[in-house]
Amino acid sequence: MASFILYINFAGKLTIIKIMSSNKTFTMIKPTAYKNNCAGSIIEKIYGGGFHIAAMKITQLSKEDAQKFYEVHAGRPFYDGLVEFMSSGPIVAAILEKENAVEDYRKLIGATNPEDAEEGTIRNACGTSIGENAVHGSDSDENAEIESNFFFSARERYQL
Repeated sequence: MASFILYINFAGKLTIIKIMSSNKTFTMIKPTAYKNNCAGSIIEKIYGGGFHIAAMKITQLSKEDAQKFYEVHAGRPFYDGLVEFMSSGPIVAAILEKENAVEDYRKLIGATNPEDAEEGTIRNACGTSIGENAVHGSDSDENAEIESNFFFSARERYQL
């Protein structure tokens, strides 16, 4: 989606500037990372990675919300534990913007297993296990849109 800025210069001429909005991704700081006071350092890493935060809130998923959000994993062995964990405490949900946002954020968060995550990544610094790996990050542009819409209305989003 493109944004437009309208302004009138000193000579009274109307100028329209088209600004292409950057790519976006979605993230959640998970309950254990929130409980362990990692939210601030995670947000600092997000800004340090060149991302703009377009929307952010602290909330808690009900069990039903977690089931719906993760329904793509229903039937997998880890699904019930994931639902229980993700509804166990507060999370921070956020929409992040940057060119190549999905891929760049996946690099910033690191491997799913914190033990395998590279030094300096979010999961290496704040993850405690595969299941409690500090953050969720969208795996595609399509899922970033779906996941963002799950948590945020249009009026809750800031666009550059």
